[in-house]
Amino acid sequence: MKLLALVDCDNFYASCERVFRPDLKKTPIVVLSNNDGCVIARSKEAKAMGIKMGVPWFQVKEAYLAQGGKVFSSNFALYGDLSKRVMNILDGMVKRIEIYSIDEAFLDLQHIQNKNQAYEFGVYCRNTIRQWVGIPVRIGIAPTKTLTKVASHIAKNTNDGTGVYCLKKQKDIFHILQTLPIREIWGVGHNLSRQLNQLGIYSAYELAQMDIRFIRKKFSVVLERTVRELRGEPCIQIDDHSEPKKQIVVSRSFRDRIESLSELKSLISNFAVRAGEKLRHEKQKCSQVSVFISTSRFNKQLQYRGFDSFQLPCPIDDTRSILMGANKVLNTIFKHGYPYAKAGILLSQFSHPAFIQKSLFETTDQLHLKQDENLMQTIDDLNSIHTQIYYASQCSGGLSPIQKKMVSPKYTTNWWELPTTK
Repeated sequence: MKLLALVDCDNFYASCERVFRPDLKKTPIVVLSNNDGCVIARSKEAKAMGIKMGVPWFQVKEAYLAQGGKVFSSNFALYGDLSKRVMNILDGMVKRIEIYSIDEAFLDLQHIQNKNQAYEFGVYCRNTIRQWVGIPVRIGIAPTKTLTKVASHIAKNTNDGTGVYCLKKQKDIFHILQTLPIREIWGVGHNLSRQLNQLGIYSAYELAQMDIRFIRKKFSVVLERTVRELRGEPCIQIDDHSEPKKQIVVSRSFRDRIESLSELKSLISNFAVRAGEKLRHEKQKCSQVSVFISTSRFNKQLQYRGFDSFQLPCPIDDTRSILMGANKVLNTIFKHGYPYAKAGILLSQFSHPAFIQKSLFETTDQLHLKQDENLMQTIDDLNSIHTQIYYASQCSGGLSPIQKKMVSPKYTTNWWELPTTK
């Protein structure tokens, strides 16, 4: 029986903040979203204090700090770099790896069949990452992806200190599933869990015993795969080829509310320029440009959300055409008299440049679109060497005014912020 492993970094953002701050090993830590708005990550000590995910910082700030908690603004440069270091270690240990998220990866353990060897590999892997990067991880090993999630859940809640759990024998699998609530199963969300509860299905074991044909007919083929995987039948394979993105979103929440159309246009232009850079980096062209703006959800008196799209007559990756579409949409959805708290741009309907179906009769010039690949490449090259090229509609103050008052140093990505010893 082939085995898979799920490597999951423990409380990743909080753990990253501790790598160069060993004095915070037992200290409660929370990490905040952009503009220091909401809690997006918590250490286990902060969770024990009752800090909820997504809670607005101002609601818990006073009580949390009074109990000795530590707070950080998000430092995505640090988190991204440490994630790459962890994934590079894992990539060197196995032939096939699927990077599932910034802090999770599935490994194909095709070279290991014995449960004891798999466990020893998991311990070695965990110790290596801890020694080389400083990030604690837990590892779940099982015959299917869904069961590796179950094994990882057990490893998280087991106090044996290894952080590794291997789930292989069928009788052990069924025993664990009998004690596991259905809401803990990978892919079973709140609504689906409620529907299954109404049918008298409360545990993962009860779900695994359901008739496959009934599950497919009543729910979906996706849940059918989950049931089969709970039984030890692999249905979701390791995907070691990253899929091209289907959309690109660039958005920000604003520290200060914006009511001026001209000011909002400058920020939307910044978002459009950044989205165009990402689009070319992905080697894609888009046919649709969308813009959204909204007031704060905490403003109960003035609520407004605007969203619309501009359909491009042919796929492009020229920032100037993206800017044109974004400005047309913004003029349509903008309403005077509202204090806007968030805005963004979304590029979608992607096409690969090598497979674009062009019009038989119309040219790009006739469609009033600008498309100059050499110009865009030149601008991208100049920007990559810190010679910033701005478009006339942009504001030169940066992507957007983001407030980060408690950000830690970029220990691993900035020469001037490298850790030093006194």
